This record gives sequence, structure tokens and C-alpha cells, in this order.
Amino acid sequence: MRATICLPTYNERENLEKMVGSLLPLLREGDRILVIDDGSPDGTGEIADQLATAHAQVSVLHRTVKEGLGPAYIAGFRQALADGAELVLEMDCDFSHDPADVPRLIAEAESGADLVIGSRYVPGGSIPNWGVVRRAISAGGNIYARVILGSRIRDLTGGFKCFRRTVLETIDLDAIDARGYAFQIENAYRTAHAGFRVSEIPIAFVDREEGKSKMSRSIVAEAFWYVPLLRLRALTGRL
Repeated sequence: MRATICLPTYNERENLEKMVGSLLPLLREGDRILVIDDGSPDGTGEIADQLATAHAQVSVLHRTVKEGLGPAYIAGFRQALADGAELVLEMDCDFSHDPADVPRLIAEAESGADLVIGSRYVPGGSIPNWGVVRRAISAGGNIYARVILGSRIRDLTGGFKCFRRTVLETIDLDAIDARGYAFQIENAYRTAHAGFRVSEIPIAFVDREEGKSKMSRSIVAEAFWYVPLLRLRALTGRL
């Protein structure tokens, strides 16, 4: 099954070339890397163009406005589907997600899962270099979302995923309007709500070593109020 790995970037010049270099040896025939750059002022888009020129498996989707993680991924998903991808992956470009785990996600999808989540919160998953406070905030956020949504998914906020094409064609991408990390909660919840099979496999999630985190208070706030809204939409048949 041909896979496209979507890499959203905003000011990731320190990481992009190394990430693409790590992913290229893992690609099979027909697989691709799609860089989605939101007009990075640090030159990330230019680096992406150079990589696309040098490697036929790499392409770039330039977006002129920084709208957030959700719109960037949705644009990437649409491009990947238009290019014929049968599996569409999302992952961070900052090495928080280990490129070596990509084949594991693909293998699980090819074994029958409709959505595969690289999970920090199933047995074997870990967050090795986080402090106690950050661990508590992350775990608490996941518990909050799971309880309100009534979801069995352990890592609802996880951003390392592999979708089968049919999932993205079914869950109505036009209806997803979360812009920050609530996007991860929404796409996982919509997938499970639609009856697709969700599988979680353990990963180790580590902090970025270069570049700056995109996390902000507004992103956290969006996730907090957006979860009850998702539940309401599901209960009223508007999901």
C-alpha cells in the first residue's frame, strides 16, 4: 500500500533536512514524503524545495498563511489523497517521533487497522525525558478527553498516526475546524465514532533537541473547550 508521510513545518530549518534524510531509506516503492510549509520566515520552505529537487520521493505544499496544525494537516491529507496515497501518515518534524517507527505503523495498517496511533499510553509506550509536572499535564489531558468523549483510545492527543485512505475519505475533513492539538483529538475521535478499527502501538516520545516548540496557552485552551463541543456534536448527530 503506497504511503505518504505528511510533515507540517513552521520554522523547522534545523530539523527538516535531517528528518527527510532519516525517512528516505525507510520508503518503499511508491512511498512519498510531503512537506507542508506554512510560509516559514526562517527559510524552511526553501530547504524543502531543495530537498524536493534532489529527491523524487519528496514534494512540497506551500501555504502562505500560518493557520495552525489542523488546517496544515488537512491540506496535506487532501494532497496525499489526490496523489493516490493508500496510507497517509502524520508525524512531527522535530524528532519527537522516531522515524524508525514509521514501518511499524505502516505494517499495523497493512495488517487491517484503519487508524494506527503511535501511543505513549499503552504498555511499552513512554515519555522518557519529561518531568513530573509535564507528564501529569499530558496524562491529565488525555484522561479528560477520554472521559468526556467516552473513548477507549488511550492517547487521544497523539500526533503520530497512519490512516487508511478510506478513513480520510469518510470522516468529512471539511467539518474539522480545530486548529491546534485539538485536531489530534478530533480526527481520532471521528475515526472511532465512524466505526473504523483503531489500533495503538507503543512508542517513545521525546522532546525536540533543536528549534522551538509550537505549544502555547491558546492551543491548550482550545483543546479544553473543544472536547465537550465534540461530544455534543456526537450526541446530536452532527459529527
